[in-house]
Amino acid sequence: MASEVYYGTGRRKSAVARVWLQPGEGKIEINGRDLKEYLGRPVLEILVRSPLAALELDGRYDVKARVRGGGISGQAGAVRLGIARALVEYDSEFRRPLRKGGFLTRDARVKERKKYGRKKARRGFQFVKR
Repeated sequence: MASEVYYGTGRRKSAVARVWLQPGEGKIEINGRDLKEYLGRPVLEILVRSPLAALELDGRYDVKARVRGGGISGQAGAVRLGIARALVEYDSEFRRPLRKGGFLTRDARVKERKKYGRKKARRGFQFVKR
């Protein structure tokens, strides 16, 4: 019989991650690929593992994540939030340390829309005197 599986959804910028957590040997898989292979940057690997590391559970749970939208950095942030939410579903006692570490707060910063009459959201066109 399969062990119990815990679910959490994470969002960051325009990336959305669906994360499933189950007891195991610490394998983290994103979109069917290994964590190191998918993210490529060690900084992002540390970011994804940080909720588990904060609770000293690194290597005790397998993580499977499906991520869509955004770039690699946004996807890593979304997986991090998904893992934190799945851990809270597993044990509500984890809520306090995860909240204190800032792992349960959704980072709402997104790219600002471009405005008309401007080159980007805020940057105007180069000023020419004549």
